Amino acid sequence: MVWGAGILGVVLLLSGAAPRPGGEATTWMTVDQAADKLQHEQRPVLIDLYTTWCGWCKEMDRRTYSSKKVAAYLGEKFYTVKVDAETHSVITWQGRSYSYNPQFRSNEFAMYLTHGRLEFPTTIIIPPGDAPQAIPGFLEPKDLELLVKYFGEGAYKTEGFDVYQKSFKGTW
Repeated sequence: MVWGAGILGVVLLLSGAAPRPGGEATTWMTVDQAADKLQHEQRPVLIDLYTTWCGWCKEMDRRTYSSKKVAAYLGEKFYTVKVDAETHSVITWQGRSYSYNPQFRSNEFAMYLTHGRLEFPTTIIIPPGDAPQAIPGFLEPKDLELLVKYFGEGAYKTEGFDVYQKSFKGTW
C-alpha cells in the first residue's frame, strides 16, 4: 500500500490538484459574499468568469491565480469571485436576479458582465459604483498586474488607462 500512496501523489501532482510549493492560491468567494462585504467596505470586485470545459480557464488558475504575488495583491485590494458562466443557479447582484438562459447556454449574469460578448476566460473588474469592465482572454501574472493595479490603486478615478499604462512599471 505504500507505493499506492506514491502513485496517488504522482497523479495529483500531474493533474495540478496538488498544492503548488511556495504559492498561495487566490481565495475566492461567492457573489453573495462579495455583495455582503461591499456593504461594509467598498473595494473593486474581480470576477473570474469561466466554464468547466475551458482549458485556458484552468491554465489561468494554474499560472496566474496560483501566483503568490497575484493572490496577495488581490486579497488586499479586491473582493475576488469565481463565476461559472453556465451555472443554472440564480445569481442576485445589486437587487436584480439573473437566471440561466438556454438560448445562449449561459447565465444572464455572464451576459450582463461581458456586455453580451461571451469569451472564456474573462476577467471582470467592477469598480465601486461603476459598470463591469470585461477583459477577455488568458492573462499571465504580468498582464494582470497592470489591470488590477490600475483599479486597485484607484488610478481609474483620475487618469485614463492609456496614460497609466505608459508610466506603469510592473514587478510581477
